[in-house]
Amino acid sequence: MIQRERVQRLNFLDVRRGRTVLYWMQASQRAEWNHALEYAIDRANELGQPLVALFGLTDDYPEANLRHYAFLLEGLAETQAALRARGVQLVVRHQSPELAAAEMAKGASLVVTDRGYLRVQRQWREHVAKQAPCLVVQVEGDVVVPIKAVSRKEEYAAATIRPKLHKQLARFMVPLKQRQLRKDSLGLKLGGLDLADVDAVLAQLDVDPSVPRQGLYLGGTSRARAWLDDFVAHKLDDYAERRNDPSLGIWSNLSPYLHFGQLSPLAVALQVEHAAGRNRAAKDAFLEELIVRRELSMNFVFHNPHYDRYRCLPDWAHATLEEHTGDTREHVYTARQLEAAQTHDPYWNAAMREMVVTGKMANYMRMYWGKKILEWSRTPQHAFRTALRLNNRHFLDGRDANSFAGVAWCFGKHDRPWTERGVFGKIRYMNANGLRRKFDIDAYVRQVEVSCGKM
Repeated sequence: MIQRERVQRLNFLDVRRGRTVLYWMQASQRAEWNHALEYAIDRANELGQPLVALFGLTDDYPEANLRHYAFLLEGLAETQAALRARGVQLVVRHQSPELAAAEMAKGASLVVTDRGYLRVQRQWREHVAKQAPCLVVQVEGDVVVPIKAVSRKEEYAAATIRPKLHKQLARFMVPLKQRQLRKDSLGLKLGGLDLADVDAVLAQLDVDPSVPRQGLYLGGTSRARAWLDDFVAHKLDDYAERRNDPSLGIWSNLSPYLHFGQLSPLAVALQVEHAAGRNRAAKDAFLEELIVRRELSMNFVFHNPHYDRYRCLPDWAHATLEEHTGDTREHVYTARQLEAAQTHDPYWNAAMREMVVTGKMANYMRMYWGKKILEWSRTPQHAFRTALRLNNRHFLDGRDANSFAGVAWCFGKHDRPWTERGVFGKIRYMNANGLRRKFDIDAYVRQVEVSCGKM
């Protein structure tokens, strides 16, 4: 089902008599559980036309590097083949997405696209809506509940958005039927890149090579489904009680796949919700993270134009951090020392090393990691910039709404004032003693040393 709230006109033009319907794929990089794709198939069938998909592959996506492009292309190669099996030719052009879409729209009857929430994604869609000679429709499928159906303003915290989301879940947590395309586009001569050889395509791109590819998490919907199946079968029951322990690995590993749109959050939510015999509390805990926390971050980046800057923080956080800017720091590290995991703290160093080598980090350690950067930087403004830069540079799911919200949370966003202390002021505090008290944190360090090498 494609609810009307998922569909939005981006301009005031009409469908015209072109040669094809164009699905401009950008955020939802998958051939299944894709509301924009299924909507486009419906419209192509109505018009009796073939459906062509397009992906614009730019060299200069903000802060992206070789690690990100390799993961993207691994997934996109699989999507290209899967779309071909459904009769849809995916044209991949080595061109900025909005320029490629505007060019291909010249021959289209209608342009359908998916929805992105970040600044650059919205700018691309605005450009295409203005340049296209036909109707441009946006279909939202990378959240469970469409963002404007939840709230028309920036929500203060999970507590304020949670009841609004829960009120809507029954309407939107329903399966999406896969359509059959009546007229394929496979015989059309449209050019573009063949993604069968990912290494060859990467060699054509002028991207930042300073962050290398990693081999643990490979891109693609089939790999995402494998991680999900394994999580539901072997980890879900322990999720509510044990997910925070960095040494146990009780997490899904789905965040990179959700970031690149290689996996539908709706499909994940329904599989977890309907997993027979699984712990209800564990299901609720996971769905809280997948829906409430993740979609709070979408609300944040959509409504707050400063989501990637220090000024995004609430007034109380600014006030308390400003008051404590002059406090003495026991340790101060440069951004270079932090990136090299050269601090006095073996737990933080292990987390940083895990990030640099694998592109991921134990979930609980991401919070500790950000808090310590605040503690070890000369000013909170510098700390914010450093944390966000390292986050976006090394994490596979960096540059994501969830990442922007996660970094900001370490500085007080979506949180409340706590007991006042030096440097942090009233920002929530975390320390190494807490790690030792709650977990076998030394086991986590040993695991990282084995998998990633010693610091």
